[in-house]
Amino acid sequence: MKTVLSFFFSLLVLSSYSQYWQQAVNYTMEVALDVESANYSGTQILRYTNNSPETLHKVFYHLYFNAFQPGSEMAIRLKNAADKNRRFDIDLDSLQQDQQGYLKVSDITQNGVPVKTVFSETILEVELNEPIGPGQEATFALNFNGHVPDVIRRAGKNSKEGVAFSMAQWYPKMAEYDLEGWNTDPYTGREFHGVWGDFDVKITIDKDYTVAASGYLQNAEDIGKGYSLREKPKSKQGKVTWHFIAPQVHDFTWAADDNYIHDTYPGPNGVTLHFFYKNDPEIIDNWKKLQPHTAELMTYYNEKIGDYPYKQYSVVQGGDGGMEYAMLTLITGGRNYGSLFGVTAHELAHSWFQHVLATNETKHEWMDEGFTSFISSLASNDILKQNRDFPLEGSYRGYYNLAASGVEMPQSTNANRYSHNFAYESTAYNKGAVFLGQLGYLVGNDVLFDILRTYYSEWKFKHPQPNDLRRIAERVSGLQLQWFLTDWTQTTNKIDYGIASIVGDANSSVVSLIRKELMPMPLEILVVYKNGTSELHYIPFNLMRGEKVNPYTMNWKVHKDWVWGNPMYSLVLNYPKEQIETIVIDPSNLMADVDKSDNYFSAQKQ
Repeated sequence: MKTVLSFFFSLLVLSSYSQYWQQAVNYTMEVALDVESANYSGTQILRYTNNSPETLHKVFYHLYFNAFQPGSEMAIRLKNAADKNRRFDIDLDSLQQDQQGYLKVSDITQNGVPVKTVFSETILEVELNEPIGPGQEATFALNFNGHVPDVIRRAGKNSKEGVAFSMAQWYPKMAEYDLEGWNTDPYTGREFHGVWGDFDVKITIDKDYTVAASGYLQNAEDIGKGYSLREKPKSKQGKVTWHFIAPQVHDFTWAADDNYIHDTYPGPNGVTLHFFYKNDPEIIDNWKKLQPHTAELMTYYNEKIGDYPYKQYSVVQGGDGGMEYAMLTLITGGRNYGSLFGVTAHELAHSWFQHVLATNETKHEWMDEGFTSFISSLASNDILKQNRDFPLEGSYRGYYNLAASGVEMPQSTNANRYSHNFAYESTAYNKGAVFLGQLGYLVGNDVLFDILRTYYSEWKFKHPQPNDLRRIAERVSGLQLQWFLTDWTQTTNKIDYGIASIVGDANSSVVSLIRKELMPMPLEILVVYKNGTSELHYIPFNLMRGEKVNPYTMNWKVHKDWVWGNPMYSLVLNYPKEQIETIVIDPSNLMADVDKSDNYFSAQKQ
């Protein structure tokens, strides 16, 4: 009987694991960087916890810097894409030796015993000596050495603005094992996916350099310069060691320069904002102005999404544009203020969508880039008092260009599999932002933010997938939305409605509406009469099994559902045609109708 009970208990445990689990990592790393040669070496001890219901026989590491070499898969991919990847200004095959990057691993052990490895450029496969069962831990130790490439994509040395080192994706990083298995996509310049855990990192570098990093500095008194004591660092042979701890993150990034200004500014909820930027008179005023605005941005995101969970965030000049990392961003700093603010607004918003929710960007990049674009556009409009009637106009315009391009692919396409770089960029950023714009159209703007706050609260630190967001949206709104997620993300179906005709008699009119493309939507229709009165009409869509609450100050009339199988719908108005001044489909402009030319009727144009 005991054996039977144990068996059923095991099944219960596995069932609960299968519904939700996260792997866990605990990194302890020491790295020393030689600023003259740009070579670095280090040690890593990684405690890995297998919280999955599966027994692991292998693990995998990412070795990102190996992509920055002639003949790499990244180099080949860049040359064979259907259009140019505008994020790369250099031909990787033309890199000289000192411009190239590499990351090599040696002496790797599992629980003190050497293991066999298979090297595959940016992926290292490790064959385990002992399988790691559900709930078990293993400790991996290794040595690594690398060379920092020139800044080519996100990371590297000697940026165009003179930042010495931007150290992103610089260490052997354990790949994520999740509900869909191992995530071992080679690095070709696209997206990242990581395992949450704690990082304890010591960085040894020349004493003249200031280091900005993920996490909390542990030895400010020893460092002195730019922190608490402002004295010369205690060091040996001109070196100093910076010690950082970053809890519950899935990445660790740092930058170093011998001419950084370091400022701090109080953020909301006790968060300290750090700003690291070059001591360049032409940019200092902009970076000073940015600091209170960054605090306002964090306050806005806290209110609209949920509280930022850490007590530190750094905005760091470095890299090749703007890129989000754990507890910091690397951005280029020699911009006009509007651009500097805009990039900061975007990258800071990633802290919620990429570094706390952390959907797998390789598979669902639109849930990060698109949602970040959505919220940062709204925040910018509010904080800079831009007073735009439609803050999402740029995202919608970008989506319309994509829909008309002939090269669009479904939003569910793996980020590395897009034929055209243009299609990837616009799908991730523009179509992703429009997803939330459309969701707001379906459920109402107030309900949309209730959905986002609930989504963040329930799914932070859990790597949510699209369906997880959909189920939250359904619960909060009371509407059925599977059809929306399917059409918008898994197909390239478009929205296109029009007014086909208007006929009437002395007492009423019939407006014939047509759906010309495959994707359905409920319709909001404004009718203005010549006597100065107006009416709002709402036509629900049958698969929603309900309708949203009227978001307008004027009343509206709810009509019978439009059934998807019928491309035509008759809207009956209790006025003769001669009394109609204007009819407008979707006065909010939130419905992404790809051809609005027939969304209007005007008596003056008849």
